[in-house]
Amino acid sequence: MENHNANAHDAHGGSMKSYVIGFLFSIILTIIPLVVVMNDLLSKTATTLLILITAVLQFAVQLIFFMHIRDEEKPRFNLMALIFGLVILLTIVAGSIWIMTYNAVAS
Repeated sequence: MENHNANAHDAHGGSMKSYVIGFLFSIILTIIPLVVVMNDLLSKTATTLLILITAVLQFAVQLIFFMHIRDEEKPRFNLMALIFGLVILLTIVAGSIWIMTYNAVAS
């Protein structure tokens, strides 16, 4: 009976240790840009770049530690759906920026 519960826990993902590590990474990746912005430590461009980098790292931490994307068994349908969603998101954002850029020139 205890082995069944342990296997069920492993099937759902991580341990308490992995959740704590993920939580600490999330907190650190939130505090770093907050401190930089609040204390005006970097230039505007460097601050924007730092925020973007920490956002991408935060996304990776969420996927790895909380959504257990690396623990998925084959076939990796969740990973494929995530990649497809990111392609659509990037297409919409890039298209919107492109339209806004050329619309501003035409005005």
